[in-house]
Amino acid sequence: MPLVHQDFGLSGMSVSVEIYADRVEISNPGKPIVDIDRFIDAYRSRNENLADLMRRFGICEEKGSGIDRTIHAAESHQLPAPDFREVNERTTVTLFGPRSFKDMNKEDRIRACYQHCALQWVQQQHMSNESLRARFNLPDKSANTASKIIKDTVAANLIKTDPTTSTSRKFARYLPAWA
Repeated sequence: MPLVHQDFGLSGMSVSVEIYADRVEISNPGKPIVDIDRFIDAYRSRNENLADLMRRFGICEEKGSGIDRTIHAAESHQLPAPDFREVNERTTVTLFGPRSFKDMNKEDRIRACYQHCALQWVQQQHMSNESLRARFNLPDKSANTASKIIKDTVAANLIKTDPTTSTSRKFARYLPAWA
């Protein structure tokens, strides 16, 4: 049961915000026009004319970077990765409160690894075992733990090894599967 529930009516449709003790869920009507796994790098407006007008008035930016900033903030504060879902013709994002690494499940870790990799790619950087350990605030001695998460994320077909780097696992870099 949410602590707070608020609906905001927009053009006859309802955006819903629910605040729980451990998370915030924001739900928007309609299916996303960009694949959920591509929210980090892709952008597209439902109404390009309206988006162009809003950009001219300085109400919005040319390229949506809100998702990138949200994921970056989650990483900076060592929070679980946001969860984006399309359910029953609604797009829902869940922003989680603090949770220790040991309390994150396999799905949480894979989602965080993928989002970290995609964010690194968008910022023209590369994900590595070292950068993933930093994302989770894991010590250097936890390289095997980071390798396991990377292996699971590769197996989920969300990331791949960067073919331009060393074949050594120690120096491997990773890219989103779609890159």
